[in-house]
Parts: sequence; C-alpha cells; structure tokens
Amino acid sequence: MTELSPTTRTTPVPADDAPLAIDAAGLTKSFGSVHAVNGIDLRVKRGEIVAFLGPNGAGKTTTIDMLLGLAKPDSGTVGIFGRSPRAAIAQGQVSAVLQTGGLLKDLTVRETVRLTATLFADPRPVDEVLERAGIADIGSRMVGKCSGGQQQRLRFAMALLSDPGLLILDEPTTGMDVTGRRDFWNAIRTDAARGRTVVFATHYLDEADAYADRIILVRHGRIVADGTAAEVKNLASGRTIRATIPGLDERTVAAIAGVDAVERHGDSYSIATRDSDAVARHLFAATGARDVEITSHGLEDAFIALTTEGSAS
Repeated sequence: MTELSPTTRTTPVPADDAPLAIDAAGLTKSFGSVHAVNGIDLRVKRGEIVAFLGPNGAGKTTTIDMLLGLAKPDSGTVGIFGRSPRAAIAQGQVSAVLQTGGLLKDLTVRETVRLTATLFADPRPVDEVLERAGIADIGSRMVGKCSGGQQQRLRFAMALLSDPGLLILDEPTTGMDVTGRRDFWNAIRTDAARGRTVVFATHYLDEADAYADRIILVRHGRIVADGTAAEVKNLASGRTIRATIPGLDERTVAAIAGVDAVERHGDSYSIATRDSDAVARHLFAATGARDVEITSHGLEDAFIALTTEGSAS
C-alpha cells in the first residue's frame, strides 16, 4: 500500500479534552439463558489501535454489535465520539470491515467503491481509497475474480470512503499473504498516527502482538486482561526452558524441583517452570545440559492461560 501524500486529507489529531472514541460502561446482553456480555467497561482513546481478543463465544461479536448500534444492550451505555453509535455512524464517523458479505461479484472493484461512495455526502475520492487499500492496480477486475485477501482490501477501501474516526475490523487480513498483511498493518499504523482509532478482532495473535497499542482479552462476556502486549504476557506466570539434555528420560526431568510440565523431542526438552533460575541451576550443576535457552511466555501462552476453562475470571 502506498502512503498518502502530505496534501491528502487525514483525520486530525484530537485535542486532549475531545470525547473518547469509545466510552462504554456496564454493558450486558443476554440471549435467553446465555449471558453473552456480562458487565464490560471499554474506554478507547482516539488514535489507539486496540486488539479485541477472545475464544469463540467469549462475547466479542456481541460487544462489537453494540458498539455499532446493531444490538441494544440490556443495560449499560455506549458513546462513540460523545454520540450514540447510530448518530456517529450516520455522520460517517464509524466504519466496519467485516470478514464476509457485502460484495457484489458481478461488479468491478472500482464500480463497487464508486457505488458505495454514493451513500455518503462527502466521500473521499475513489482513486484515493483504492490506492490507500493497495488495490488501485485491480480496479477493473470483477469482484468475483478477486482473491479472499483482495476482497478484504476492497472492504477496507469501502470503509475509508467516509474518512471515519473509528475503524472496527473483524479478521481484516484473512486471505492475505505475509506481504499483504504487513502492508495492511503499516497503512493502519499510519492512519492511527494521524488520529484514526482502530479496534480489531483477529485469530492471528502475532498481529495483535506486533501492531496493537493495547490488547483486551475477553472470556465469558467479561474483560480478563487489558494492557499492552508486554503487560498481558506478564499475566501468564512462568517461563519456558529449552535445552538439549542427553542421557535423561522425561520422567527424570519432570521430577526436577520447580518443573511444571515437560515436552520431549529426542534429547531436546521444552520445560515449563515458574522458577526458571532454580531449574537452570540444577540443569547446569547436575546434568549435561547444553544449548539452554530461557524465554518468557508469549501472547499465545497468556491467551490460553487467561481465556480457557479453569482460568481465573
């Protein structure tokens, strides 16, 4: 994707006293006996990139539907730039990029964007949003002939037409190759630096780790973690020791004081521990361990620890 020129209109950086991009308090939503959202408070500043993560059924989609005014909360309030969700959307302040639907396969890429532009009073130029989304070179291609990644970029271009202050993205890079994913997120970061707010859901935890300013984990309709990637990772206690330990069996390694779990691949071991210093000292003093590597838990470890059954709520 090509960066916008300095003369292109961008979302202005807000004043310190400007309303929050998202100000939601006490949100609840039930469907019969199922409590999909159970008391979520969510406040997002302008210009933030926020990853909204959780397992299937955690309440992410229901929360996003309430932010978009597609569902009414049973209790609680939602403010988008100080307005109701529907008022903010009506003024072009919010756009959503969903994973599926919304495209007519018998139109070209350019025709699709041009048609969508007629829905707005003051849309951005079609060529500009095509360039911003990295699909200016396939404007004449039929939508039905586009790959899944290209269709996602098309949805992104459509979302940019109203020059929204808030972008809500659902699995935005599905179907994109590695280069496409990188270019997409570089463009998102450029937008955020100019004041646009981005909230996204993804199954690519590496994207959340690399590009989000803030990560929110949801479980059973409640927020169980909210912070930077480093802060969320620190909530998963322990570290992993990887080492080559010839001459020992898995049971002997598992019996070392401080070892929580062991995986063996030949003479190589992956050891989960809450006391990596003590385990490492034992390995060096009492075994022939070599190629010892100690790493902190990653975002995937934190995600599993905080969102699976049996974790703390």
